[in-house]
Amino acid sequence: MAKPEISGTQAIDRASALLIHVIEAVNPPLLSQLALAHELPKSTTSRLLGALEKQGLIQRDRSGAYLPGSVLTRFARQRNHELDLAMKMRPVLEALAEKTGETANLAIAGNGYVELIDQVDGRYLLGATNWVGTKVPYHCSALGKVLLAYGTVKIPSGRLEKRAARSITTRPQLLIELELVRRQGFATIKDELEEGLVAVAAAIRDVDGNVIGAISVSGPTPRISDKQIPALGELIISEISRLHDNNKYDKKKVGAA
Repeated sequence: MAKPEISGTQAIDRASALLIHVIEAVNPPLLSQLALAHELPKSTTSRLLGALEKQGLIQRDRSGAYLPGSVLTRFARQRNHELDLAMKMRPVLEALAEKTGETANLAIAGNGYVELIDQVDGRYLLGATNWVGTKVPYHCSALGKVLLAYGTVKIPSGRLEKRAARSITTRPQLLIELELVRRQGFATIKDELEEGLVAVAAAIRDVDGNVIGAISVSGPTPRISDKQIPALGELIISEISRLHDNNKYDKKKVGAA
């Protein structure tokens, strides 16, 4: 007697088990192997695998065996890139936190929001917020303005969210601000993301000059005055450049060895 077809929650459980099997397999499994291992009819297994394949979670090689799909491999590459960038830029964050006493953050472009991936706290308790994992809009953060200014992400459409008293809420205002960022080489906010918060950020570039992230220093308005902001921007740029120069020097030494 044929086994009844599965549906609903059971189908999700079965599909999840098949996906995990494909991901963890040492050798790409075939349809028949997956059906046998999970005690499912081949027709049911084929239907579930087809749904996973349609969503890009798995794919088949030339022999018909199943491999992790483009969605998973792309995610893995992105996470590896984030880890590599965080490790590489950690000394910059530590140097900035040490020299300024304020919080230093590293961010990349996320889906609709700035994605903060690392933070080093300064010596002060006041104003030390853990921003990693927090959804921060592009238009009202110094990190986000850097990513917008250099085209890493597109300017959001429609009216911009007003997060604080001085948040930019219109596209014309934002375009003027982004031109200023490109001209001076760093971005700033003051009372735009949160009341009493000041932040300054500069770009991280890859070997081809493309902006792939940004680093900021932030703190409360009583500690970071308008007069200090230009020097703070130059310090961030200098620390990022110093790291790049050291990496180039190390590569030259390796090549000469």
